[in-house]
Amino acid sequence: MTNMKARRVGTNPTLRLYIEGGFFLANIEEKVEDLVKDKINELGYDLYDVEYTKEGKNYFLRIFIDNEKGIDLNDCEKVNDDIMELLDKADYIKEQYFLEVSSPGIERTLRKDKHLEDNIGKEVEISLFKPIDKKKKLEGILKNFNKDEIILDIQNTDVNVERKNISLIKTKYNWNL
Repeated sequence: MTNMKARRVGTNPTLRLYIEGGFFLANIEEKVEDLVKDKINELGYDLYDVEYTKEGKNYFLRIFIDNEKGIDLNDCEKVNDDIMELLDKADYIKEQYFLEVSSPGIERTLRKDKHLEDNIGKEVEISLFKPIDKKKKLEGILKNFNKDEIILDIQNTDVNVERKNISLIKTKYNWNL
């Protein structure tokens, strides 16, 4: 289970048109990542990812942290309390939003090349926008990747998946252990 801590901050509705386009969401994620990374490292954690998204009428800023010992609720609270002031001072997000600090979980979303690199040789699950061989989900060993595609080993057969066709890629945990 993923641990989370949330709070509502920010109130300006004027950026809605621009933020919903997606470009500014990624820009905010990059700015927030640059802003909080050093502070999170000082606290003894790694910044795994930053996600800024709109779900329904609400905006969420999700900060995913990790370390070798794992993450519990106290870790999330500690990071939340220490980055709040940085986020408030920087004021990158004018919309009202929820701040969530969480572990990336046992089945981690792989959004960055670093995440893919760290998981080469491991089992992953890919959800697709358009089916490949009538399948919208693929499971296999992450063999390699480049800027255009992900290469999976599915039952000893290489399958190339265009990155633009991937809606989600995450690690796959064997729950039967």
